[in-house]
Amino acid sequence: MSIWRRIGDAISALANGEGLSTIFDTLRTPPERSVAFTIAVIALSAKMAKADGLVTRDEVSAMREVFQIARDDEPGAARVFNLARQDVAGFEDYARRIRAMFSESGDCLCDLMEGLFHIAMADGSYHPAEDAFLARVAEIFGMGEAEFRGLRSRFVPDAAPDPYAVLGVSPDMPMDDIRRHWKRLVRDTHPDAMVARGVPPEAVKLAEKRMIDLNNAWEEISASENA
Repeated sequence: MSIWRRIGDAISALANGEGLSTIFDTLRTPPERSVAFTIAVIALSAKMAKADGLVTRDEVSAMREVFQIARDDEPGAARVFNLARQDVAGFEDYARRIRAMFSESGDCLCDLMEGLFHIAMADGSYHPAEDAFLARVAEIFGMGEAEFRGLRSRFVPDAAPDPYAVLGVSPDMPMDDIRRHWKRLVRDTHPDAMVARGVPPEAVKLAEKRMIDLNNAWEEISASENA
């Protein structure tokens, strides 16, 4: 059964009058977590689009890229998006429920934030409302300010990414420690590791950009050390 059929079943199971956010209280274990991850990214994207006031064709295309949505599955994705936009629950309530759902996997929350940044930057601009939205979601997820800045620097091209921020390390750390941290991040970025923690196979494309960014950051740091 495709993930979009499973998402449709989860939505159909909602009682009359229940908002989409209630799904996050029930989908907590594999394989339902991959369904929950997909719904979470699309639902928060809908709330983010509401925050900056518009939904662009680029953002819709970005969702197709993240989840490899086939044409036949687009109505299902659109249904999730529209339910989230119409839900009276605010984005902070969504974020809190999603954090509780993935309470044992901070890495999965980071994966989710990457999906949101990818969609936010799809139209080539980064709206202040999107920045405020993502910063607040990251805060609710328990992501530290430095980690959020590092994530932001990888997606928002307002300055050259700080390689130390990208890896989440400090310049005064020993090189051996930085190398070990980089290798751990690379292991955690492997598609098999991402699927194991709840990222659906349809979304492992997120790993491609992250792997490039991590390796570029490490190469820049090691080159400066050996200069």
